[in-house]
Amino acid sequence: QVQLVESGGGLVQPGGSLRLSCTASGSILSLNSMGWFRQAPGNQREWVAAITRGGITVYADSVKGRFTISRDNAKNTVYLQMDSLKPEDTAVYYCNRGIYNSFTGTFSSLGAWGQGTQVTVSS
Repeated sequence: QVQLVESGGGLVQPGGSLRLSCTASGSILSLNSMGWFRQAPGNQREWVAAITRGGITVYADSVKGRFTISRDNAKNTVYLQMDSLKPEDTAVYYCNRGIYNSFTGTFSSLGAWGQGTQVTVSS
């Protein structure tokens, strides 16, 4: 069973930055497209960013220009740099492997979820 461990969340003021990390057991990162998702209280989980095996990055419109996804296959880790954070970015953030649909511009998750990391944007 592949395990995904997210970290790096915390409390930050609006306009601030955080860098999230997701480390996977085994070498699944190099074999899969990886994505970040988030779930705010009372909302469904939504996709925010993805990076393909070839390094192509795609973003949801709500975070485009503010978030940056990257990966380090040697460390089995994918990152999410979040800048210019807004209160509406408050959520539990998760990573997962998945499939990017270039026709619809969406990323669908595969496999089990980790525990996530809480991001709170508040003054």
